[in-house]
Parts: sequence; structure tokens; C-alpha cells
Amino acid sequence: MCPNVGECWNGDTGTATIMILGDTCTRGCRFCAINTAQTPAPADPMEPENTAHAIAAWGVGYIVLTSVDRDDMPDGGAEHFARTVRTLKEIKPSILCECLTPDFQGDQAAVAHLAASGLDVFAHNIETVERLQPRVRDPRANYAQSLAVLVGAKAAKQGLTTKTSIMLGLGRAIKLHCACFHRSS
Repeated sequence: MCPNVGECWNGDTGTATIMILGDTCTRGCRFCAINTAQTPAPADPMEPENTAHAIAAWGVGYIVLTSVDRDDMPDGGAEHFARTVRTLKEIKPSILCECLTPDFQGDQAAVAHLAASGLDVFAHNIETVERLQPRVRDPRANYAQSLAVLVGAKAAKQGLTTKTSIMLGLGRAIKLHCACFHRSS
């Protein structure tokens, strides 16, 4: 259901995106179409190594690792991400690795652990403006917690690139007006 799915998954840019930690989220944000459950299937213990080996074989120069929220795991899946990054960097140090993460329930130790794993970009989406957070996101997530995740990642590793994204058009319809100017010849 993502409007950017073609950009992320088309493979034409030397970039690939892969989702780890299963296909079932422990949250229920209203904008998302992924499966939800309080107790999803356990994470595959060999997924980090298997994923890293597969990515290294693809020949891409940039990988985005993302996941569902895994509130059922003590660290929210941070070590699973970190192990994937560490293994990938051991196999193919030249690949640039971005982790688009959940908020790890605001656990700053989990954020710092992943930030120190060797990744190149720590990404976490704030999703929407603060005013719309309660209507759009699961109650366990909020604007302040998301900002704290990004601040924590930046503080955990000097020089780490952090990024976030926001969706437009949530809440009420947005009308776009285009002014066209024609030049006289």
C-alpha cells in the first residue's frame, strides 16, 4: 500500500530495500496495511546472516533494512538489525547500509546499540505532524518519542547520518494549486 513502493523495490538505482523481522507488526497504525498481532511468530535466528549473504550477492551499493515494530522482543529487534549490519559489513564493507527502524518503544539503549553497529544511515520516520499523531499512529508511538530516537541515534555515534520522513495528505484533503505562467513570444 506504500505510494513509494516502486521507487524502493524497482532495483534500477543500485539500491535495494528488504524487510526483516517477519511480516507481522505488534502495532496498529491507521495508515499501514501490514498484518498486526500482539504475538507474531518468533524472529528467524538465522535471518541476519542469511540476509547479509543474500544482499552481498545482489551486487547493490546501497541497502535499506527496515522492519515491522516488534514490541514483543526485549530490545524491539535492535540486535537483529545490528547483527545483520555487522555481518553484511564483514562480508562486503563497501556497501552502504541504512536502517529504517521502528522506535524500539523509546529504548535509548536499543537505539545506541544499533547506531554503533556500523550502519551508515539511521532512519526513523516521524510519519506526520505532531497534531495528527494521535489520530494516525498507534498510541504507543508519538512525535516526541520519534524525535528522541533520532536525537539518541545522533548522540550515540559521532558523524552518523540520521533521517526521517513524513507523509503528506493525512487528516484532511489537501488541495494543490498550480499557477502556470506563459511567456509571450
